[in-house]
Amino acid sequence: MAKFSPPPGTADIFPGEMPLWHRLEDTARRIFPLYGYGELRTPIFEYTEVFKRGIGDETEVVQKEMYTFEDRGGRSLTLRPEGTAGVMRALLNTDVMNGNEKRVFYIGPMFRGERPAAGRRRQFHQIGVENAGRVAPELDAENMAMMMQYLDDLEISGTKLMINTRGAQTDRKPAEETLSKYFQQHIGDMCDDCKTRVARNVWRILDCKQARCKEIVKNAPDYVSAYSSESRAYFDTVCELLTSFNVDFEIDKQLVRGLDYYAHTVFEVIYPGIGAQNAIAGGGRYELYLPENKKPIVGVGFAAGLERLLMVQEALSVAAPGIGKGPVFLVSMGASARAFNMKLAQDLRSANIPVVVEVEDKSMKAQMRAANRVNAGFAIICGDDELESGKVVCKDMQEGSQEEIGQAELKNFLQNIYKEV
Repeated sequence: MAKFSPPPGTADIFPGEMPLWHRLEDTARRIFPLYGYGELRTPIFEYTEVFKRGIGDETEVVQKEMYTFEDRGGRSLTLRPEGTAGVMRALLNTDVMNGNEKRVFYIGPMFRGERPAAGRRRQFHQIGVENAGRVAPELDAENMAMMMQYLDDLEISGTKLMINTRGAQTDRKPAEETLSKYFQQHIGDMCDDCKTRVARNVWRILDCKQARCKEIVKNAPDYVSAYSSESRAYFDTVCELLTSFNVDFEIDKQLVRGLDYYAHTVFEVIYPGIGAQNAIAGGGRYELYLPENKKPIVGVGFAAGLERLLMVQEALSVAAPGIGKGPVFLVSMGASARAFNMKLAQDLRSANIPVVVEVEDKSMKAQMRAANRVNAGFAIICGDDELESGKVVCKDMQEGSQEEIGQAELKNFLQNIYKEV
């Protein structure tokens, strides 16, 4: 490990990478409001019971992956492993429990103590959307259509939208009994995790990645047939609406998602070209309980992992966004020129022109190298001769051409260039 490396599973994001991240975020801020969603920001840590109660004690996230610590008062706090529970905790302070629909989205870091791998970090970033307060198949279908429009605008193609139904919460027990009875007959052939899942959380067996368990799952009974006619009709409506929206999808009966709060529709977008961790977005409809909250908050939403979206864009050779013209670099030849340039820099910045000034006494060659390092668009060279003549030398760093410009005209000259960027 390098001396100053960040902790395993985390990464530094440098300025040169930020345009890629900004494109993901700016696209969300443009697309989601078209559907009536506004941005919400919540703390990156919550009281631990928010996640235990909201996500479910039996989930692997709660049992194995959360970063939990105590504050000075002895209260247990947890860095958020996902966004939905914290967003719902915030919305409890509104009238959402009276059936008033809330549409929000969020952007930020999440934390899970997983083994780091390609596309999987301990600190990762998500863009998520939540529609809370109402239950309707129309909202489920609209949510997925919005998600696919977001991906299309990012030029992410070649994906598959996989969908399934978990049925209503009242359907859960007969479906679990159907699955448990089947998996009990094969428990000796399962991986160690799935042996415990038979009694603890039988749904997790359906998306186990172990080859021997996947073979057993292939012949599992059709648990959807144990659902009520209302639940099956709900899912049929979702599928019909997606078809009317021209959104392609596949039904995958092994897709259950990993959190206990899901009910009815669940979905996932996969991109096969990035290895085993190929899910880039996913979500579903949920009924989420929070501490001291006797009724569940109902909603539908999804989250997309930003690191994985970047991996897909790279795999697809999506062109990097333009970062505009680099800053103006002020080259000072002598103390008097440096004093002049310091004042000039502030004047240019007030006109929204980016400026970097060399503040040390360096040679012309050294200062031009510094201009190249910051990818300067222009270098403005000023020395005693320029101060006396009232003109400066303006060099276009991309084209290599240069010309003399009067000090009084310089600001307007640069404004006309940078206003177009």
